[in-house]
Amino acid sequence: MNTLAEPNIHVLVVDDSAVVREVLTAILSLEPGMAVATASDPLIAMNKMKQRRPDVVVLDLDLPRMDGMTFLQKIMREDPLPVVICSALTGPNTSIGLQALEEGAVDVITKPRIAVREFLHESAVLLTDVVRAAARSHAKLSRAASSRIARRTGESNRPEESHPTRPMRSDRIIAIGASTGGTEALRDILEALPADIPGLVVVQHMPEGFTAAFAQRLDRTCRIEVKEAVHGDPVLSGRALIAPGNRHMLVRPSGVRWDIEISDGPLVSRHRPSVDVLFRSVAQHAGAHALGIILTGMGSDGAAGLLEMRRAGAFTIAQDEASSVVFGMPKEAIDRGAVLKVASLAKIPEEILHAGFEPQRVVPRMK
Repeated sequence: MNTLAEPNIHVLVVDDSAVVREVLTAILSLEPGMAVATASDPLIAMNKMKQRRPDVVVLDLDLPRMDGMTFLQKIMREDPLPVVICSALTGPNTSIGLQALEEGAVDVITKPRIAVREFLHESAVLLTDVVRAAARSHAKLSRAASSRIARRTGESNRPEESHPTRPMRSDRIIAIGASTGGTEALRDILEALPADIPGLVVVQHMPEGFTAAFAQRLDRTCRIEVKEAVHGDPVLSGRALIAPGNRHMLVRPSGVRWDIEISDGPLVSRHRPSVDVLFRSVAQHAGAHALGIILTGMGSDGAAGLLEMRRAGAFTIAQDEASSVVFGMPKEAIDRGAVLKVASLAKIPEEILHAGFEPQRVVPRMK
């Protein structure tokens, strides 16, 4: 039996609410190997960080003496480390949560303005999962921060057109699933794709209200069209459809193409939208005409669906550990035998263009 204790995860909670600091301390301190310190504003937090560098910062955005976004930018500029945003400012139809992700936050949790204590207790499992995933992302942050800086200094509205090494097939579909770290990963991939790429359908775990702004920002920088999916949208070449937050997205046949179905329903694999829901529908209705890609993220959502895609004859790709912010979802898919190719984030666009979308041998189901 392994008697080694799990290394401590030192968490710094930065929030001006005494109730939030108290409840988060109580919840996170119950986790084995997790220690919690608190600060009521960023200046106090900086002093505590000099005394002991935290593994994860849980950060509110509405703070005295220095706003949380400025503090996040300071952290990412001077000494990148995992930051989880937990704020009432990141509610539906606001762009600040997406901005926080683009600035380098690992994840965003929107807390209510009232009944905060009850919400935090009800979300205890989510909070601890996110903090543990953030702690595992530590080694990737310096590279990600450098990538963001490079992108900003050289960014243009839309990149120049490039052409794939072989003609793209219009009767193919690309399905992508991502979670923690996926916003930047998706941006890297979609910006690299040519305008005639087969239609893409994407599930990125994001809170309700974030996905429309996320799609709009991608649309400004990609050669392809990027939009938040609505019920009935056709899957078209040169278009990426992003599942709306808090809604499941599926594909369904419509003549010689596929259309989008948006639905409510229970959480699947602890998520809505769920990557598994999307991948299973693609396996059922597209089979060997599909390419499935699973990117960085915590948990196992998408692994079962990707296996169904592979069994249906689709080509399947997983992001590798070195380039994943959190290797949970890709690792689970690899372990289940759902993945035909493992590739770094930088190589995935090339793998898409060279995949050829040739039908794969259908893998029989295990009895």
